Amino acid sequence: MGSRPPTYDAEPTALPAADPDDLGDLVADTVLDGARYGSCTLRAVSLRGDSARYRGEPRRDSLLTARFGVGEQALLLVAMATGARAAPGAHRAAAEACIWIGRAVGRSHLRLVEDIRAGRRGDLKSGLHRLTDRTLGKLRAGAAERGVDPEEYAASLRCLLLSADPECRTRVFFGVGPGGLFRLRDGEWQDIEPQVVEVRGEPVLGFGSPPAETPEGDRLTMDLGIPTLPSPYEPAPEPPREPFRFRTSVARPGDTLLMCSGGFADPLRGEPELGEYLADRWSRTEPPGLAAFLADSQVRVKGYADDRTVAAVWEA
Repeated sequence: MGSRPPTYDAEPTALPAADPDDLGDLVADTVLDGARYGSCTLRAVSLRGDSARYRGEPRRDSLLTARFGVGEQALLLVAMATGARAAPGAHRAAAEACIWIGRAVGRSHLRLVEDIRAGRRGDLKSGLHRLTDRTLGKLRAGAAERGVDPEEYAASLRCLLLSADPECRTRVFFGVGPGGLFRLRDGEWQDIEPQVVEVRGEPVLGFGSPPAETPEGDRLTMDLGIPTLPSPYEPAPEPPREPFRFRTSVARPGDTLLMCSGGFADPLRGEPELGEYLADRWSRTEPPGLAAFLADSQVRVKGYADDRTVAAVWEA
């Protein structure tokens, strides 16, 4: 899509260089996953961008999908991270961010499930803020061990929490860094990415906060970098260094919730034709299968050649 065909080939060209003594460091061109729990169907994919495919560079995006617990007490986590551009080991930083946030969420999943089902947004916000800061702190420590600048061994991080309880339609998003959070409702895209504001001086509680409920009846919340109260999940880490994004919403039957990295959010915001195409494809009665979801997610747009990581949730 776009005014002209994309510059690069549509299929992978070059493989990344391999170290025979560290083959575990290799990253697949594409990973694809999916599941169905409660009232929702999940599809998730991470694709190497056209530019990286041409240059033989590894995918900087990392994707983790995980289930913690069983039955209606289960918690689903989708985590995606993007390593710093043009930085050595960017793919490792992204993978470590996903693993560390996965461990933290998994160890606290029972409390998280209770808070999601009970609608304790304050506890969720403070707890997830601290888990995120602890994860980013570990990346900074890893940069120090490697003797590199913390900005070089860093990653953006975006996560989605879903309850397996069919009676619970609360969806929780949190993370740091660029990307997108969208909702497809009644055939129209809504950009619901939480906006963060850099507040200088002493924070003011409630400054810039949205209403507790929208006219459509969705309960929303947002964090503007306000210092958090003691966490029910883990001890407090060092002070946060990046704005934290947080939102909860209550899904309606027929909704599709989309979380994605910047490599997919940018063309979705910048090329209306892509949004129209996906709205038509993803508004149908049944969610797409894995192969169809992969095909939809890799529709190419001139001028956008970064890695793409996409997770979508269809509400029954």
